[in-house]
Amino acid sequence: MGLTRRELTRREVTRRGLVAGGVALGMGSMLVPARRAGADAGSVSIAYNVGLPSWDPTVGPSAVNPTIQAIYQSVFDQYVGQNPDLSFTPGLLEKWGWNAAGTEVWMDVRKAVVWHDGTPLTPEDVRWSLTRAGDPKSGNPIQFIWGNLSGFKIDGQRVTAQAKQFDPVLFKWMAFLTGYVLPRAYYEKVGPEGFEKKPVGTGPYMVDAYERNAFLRLKANPHYWGGKPAIDTVVFKFVTDASARVAEIESGASDVTLEIPYEEFDRLKKKPGLKGVTTPISDIGMIFITNVAPMLDENVRQAMVHAVDKKLLVDKLLRGYGVPIDTLEAPQYEAFDPSIRTPHDPKLAVEYLKKSGFSKSKPVKFTIQTTRGFKPKDYEMIQAIVGMWRNVGIHADIEVYEIAKHFELRMAHKLAPAAFYNWGNAIGDPTTSTGFAMFGPSPHSAWKTKDVDALIGPLWGERDEAKRIAGWKAVDRYVAEHALVLPLLQYVQPIVHKDTVKVVPSISGSLQPARFTRA
Repeated sequence: MGLTRRELTRREVTRRGLVAGGVALGMGSMLVPARRAGADAGSVSIAYNVGLPSWDPTVGPSAVNPTIQAIYQSVFDQYVGQNPDLSFTPGLLEKWGWNAAGTEVWMDVRKAVVWHDGTPLTPEDVRWSLTRAGDPKSGNPIQFIWGNLSGFKIDGQRVTAQAKQFDPVLFKWMAFLTGYVLPRAYYEKVGPEGFEKKPVGTGPYMVDAYERNAFLRLKANPHYWGGKPAIDTVVFKFVTDASARVAEIESGASDVTLEIPYEEFDRLKKKPGLKGVTTPISDIGMIFITNVAPMLDENVRQAMVHAVDKKLLVDKLLRGYGVPIDTLEAPQYEAFDPSIRTPHDPKLAVEYLKKSGFSKSKPVKFTIQTTRGFKPKDYEMIQAIVGMWRNVGIHADIEVYEIAKHFELRMAHKLAPAAFYNWGNAIGDPTTSTGFAMFGPSPHSAWKTKDVDALIGPLWGERDEAKRIAGWKAVDRYVAEHALVLPLLQYVQPIVHKDTVKVVPSISGSLQPARFTRA
């Protein structure tokens, strides 16, 4: 039985949670079902680290926020599915491919799939979703990917389309950001506002209740084509403060949480009734460098990079839970090249600054932006980096913002000269790491210059796979040699859960309740 809205109350803050955390838990914990979520065998509550700004998974900044994808993937299905190890699997498309000439794609749509409103999924839904995603007016942040397709035709369950150019990662994108199928008839009937009020998908869970900035309650889809999930009810509590998430799991108010400080992870996993799991994920911590003053001075950029001791950050702040990196490719990515190195060398950093007339007594000054509590020790990491910079002659002021503000500023090309971010690349391809982070025309890049664009441009349509990967490695080397971005580390995701729940972590970092079972 579902809980009615009358059973929701702002007073259900657990006393033990407040004591354990020593802070107010925030709206995500204050507005929850009066019965403790997770108390019965069919319910699991997740203290989640980010809220949900919008329900349409294909438009706006939230559509390209990797952390939100776990929620979207619970309600909506993607064209192509993905396993926890990042391998691909059929989704709403059972088969797909290119013709021999690389000019046309074909997609076979799964049969016997039902939308949450009871109507059947049709190939027209797939055609409409792809057409809408490729429309420049749609607001899709990666419209330039989907806009490659046109001239759609439907023959039975098969959908075909003409491609303006061959794209070696098109079908990988169908398992990634904005790669969701939406219901044409329902969406056109209720419009964008109606869809926000009552979203409908084909995913493993259906929306039961939602309070913006507070919580989301989902009910298992009994007609899901992949089988009904083992957990009947899932509650996402939007708890953006890391200390509050610790309090949620320690008090028993939530069954699962993630992205907490590693010292808390090490402590909590030893407590009776709790378990902890960590896995290296496809997210990397990085500092965007924007092509504005003083970053137009390569000596300043080089000093920034060489002054940072990444291993120290991982060992001391993250308790060893992380992998230092020197490019935007994590070790699991296809274009990872361990020979590209940007070593920690503060003396070299001082020399670079001296060439441009800067020193500890006459420092170069700029602002660096960062989140605080979105990822474990994100703010503390930037504090430490600012300290390392100060030791060589760089004075950076820290500005804290919410992750939604980062997306807003980045898409408007208005980030500060330096901005910390965690980049998610769940498909492990260099186009979705170095490509979109460094290609000028991309709305997701901060450094926009013609020299980099000239190197990247030809790789978008390269059909020779070995040549394509070699080309991306060359781009990574150029970016590193000219210090156009500051990669920091590959994240290890900490998850703590009650021992009554079995959690399946994913390299993508997407914590999907559809994979939860009772232990």
